[in-house]
Amino acid sequence: MLFLRSIMNFFMKTLLKSVFLIAVAMLATMQPVFAQDSGKNYQFTLEECLRFAFANSYDRKSMELSAESQQVSYDQSRQSRLPNVSASASENYSHNTNGGSFSGNANLGASVVIYQGGNINKTIEQNRLNVERSDMQLQQYDNQLSVQILQAFLTVLSNNELLEYQEVMLNSSRAQMKQGRERYKVGSILESDMLLLEAQYISDSSNVIETRISRDNSIMSLKVLLSMDPMDNLQIIQPNTDRLDDLAESLPTEEEALERAMEAYPNLKLSEYDILLAENNISMAKSGSRPSLTASASVGTGHIDFDNVGQQLGDRFSQSAGISLNIPIYSRGQNKANVQKSKIALEQAQLNYEQTQLSVRQTVSLAYRNVVSAYNSFKSSEMKENAYSKSYNAYEVQFQYGKITTVELLQQQNNYLNVLNTFIRNKYTLVLQRKILDVYMGKEITL
Repeated sequence: MLFLRSIMNFFMKTLLKSVFLIAVAMLATMQPVFAQDSGKNYQFTLEECLRFAFANSYDRKSMELSAESQQVSYDQSRQSRLPNVSASASENYSHNTNGGSFSGNANLGASVVIYQGGNINKTIEQNRLNVERSDMQLQQYDNQLSVQILQAFLTVLSNNELLEYQEVMLNSSRAQMKQGRERYKVGSILESDMLLLEAQYISDSSNVIETRISRDNSIMSLKVLLSMDPMDNLQIIQPNTDRLDDLAESLPTEEEALERAMEAYPNLKLSEYDILLAENNISMAKSGSRPSLTASASVGTGHIDFDNVGQQLGDRFSQSAGISLNIPIYSRGQNKANVQKSKIALEQAQLNYEQTQLSVRQTVSLAYRNVVSAYNSFKSSEMKENAYSKSYNAYEVQFQYGKITTVELLQQQNNYLNVLNTFIRNKYTLVLQRKILDVYMGKEITL
């Protein structure tokens, strides 16, 4: 029995030392690998991340071009009240048995639509609404992108903060492991206690590696949202997060949050524009059954040879003017169908607006409750983190004087790490939920 126990202890000791060496080697090589990145260097606050993303996002640039196209259509439609003016000139040569001859004509004409059933004004109005709707779509995209960047930015901060604590714990574990080896040499602790300390150091080393990888992955996710080259080096500037209670103190009432969101939320404004466009389309459809009135005028002259060209041009000079009236009588039901379809589209737009109203109220109410819940979780975990931190520090002192066992120390350390992880997660969850509510209320995101 003693022989088997000796073999098992030897095996565990050898295995742990092997894993320990592997972990140390990984730690030693991680930084050089990550340091091989090359590219531009950036140090950004959240606000700078947002500005960079808005300036470089390909999707946003595409939306801006679409908005420019809508503006061009609007500007062109405003000129549809002006007359069309065109000029033409021709010179011909003909040949027969008697020889050849030249002839020519020149004309200048203009026409203007006096009345087209109100279609011109409604077309201008439709293009104006489309311009404003494009601007609102851009604002909607900015809000969505801002929330995504905020979430990625806070994930980086969370991983950075957790990594700092884990590195402190790693240094503490390293010191405990060295102390354990010295105490084992003089026989003040068992070999199993020393192995437990070495195992804890290996575990803490692994936690540091995993968190560093998670941090780098979250930075890469942030680069994607910023449309940044993956080889560029991005460092996040830590904001001041010491006064998180201000996030709760500045929280409006739920009804105030709902009122602000109903005034500022782009999704709701887009639905309002859809209703206005649908109403305008009804008027445009009705114009198809109304008469149109067009005025036109032209001047022209010509010649049949080059003899006395000046006199010929004067003799053949002519002017004309006229008004044409077009009255639709029967369109095989097309105009009536267009009006009916436009009315159905208006009903659908109104229905979508009501649905969007309800959805916005539900979304904002849920976001508000998420802030309240996140704040309560944060305060609870803050108190627990403070208590467990002091308790762990006391256990460390007791362990140094040999008053507690290794198992008791490591249990307290793992408990503290779990509480600390929860505290950091709740801390940044509170910031995220509060800032999302700010976006819904139309406020600019700042940290």
